[in-house]
Amino acid sequence: MRGLDFSSWQTMLSTLLGLAVITLVGVGIRLLVMQTLQQRRERENRQINERLRTLIAAYKTLGGSFTGALHVDPRHLRDLRAPAGEDGVVLPDGVDAGSDRARRMRDAVEAALSDIILLGTDDQVRLAATAATELAQGRTVQTAELVVSLRDFIRAALDLAPIPASVSIPQQGPARPTATAKGRQDPDKAGGKGGGGGGMGGGMGMGQATDEDSGHAR
Repeated sequence: MRGLDFSSWQTMLSTLLGLAVITLVGVGIRLLVMQTLQQRRERENRQINERLRTLIAAYKTLGGSFTGALHVDPRHLRDLRAPAGEDGVVLPDGVDAGSDRARRMRDAVEAALSDIILLGTDDQVRLAATAATELAQGRTVQTAELVVSLRDFIRAALDLAPIPASVSIPQQGPARPTATAKGRQDPDKAGGKGGGGGGMGGGMGMGQATDEDSGHAR
């Protein structure tokens, strides 16, 4: 306050202008700092949301089934076409070698493991790397342990309470993809269409025969 001079209106005006400039500079610096912090917080939130979204999708892929074969078939398409047991591949039991459902399941699991290796925690990366190595070596893979780790991490990240120990959750395995029916037609519908076409053709033939008969009669 000692530097403020209000002895005349000129000095008072200059003093007020100086205070206004200092105030504006301080407010501008504060707004710049707040905007920088807000942008950093928004960027971190987007990263966290994207990470959670990816890990939740991986969790659904690796643990979307509670029944059936809860392992991953490591065979590729060339192995499905080859007789069982060739090339040193350890084949799982109860898998139809003529179906590509296991192959599509393996492809989805491999993509999920790749996402976990990129965005998972240290424990999850270790489990995913072990599973990927077993797949590459042609051994069947169980994903239950990795699914439990993902479930606990996702619930903690979403501020959800841990699942009580009294709750018994069955062992989870990869979600089985549904068979696509693109380009396929129902045999009954196809037969119906064919029968209709045949009926129309027969009707046209009968019509032509009637016209010819009537012409001969004339």
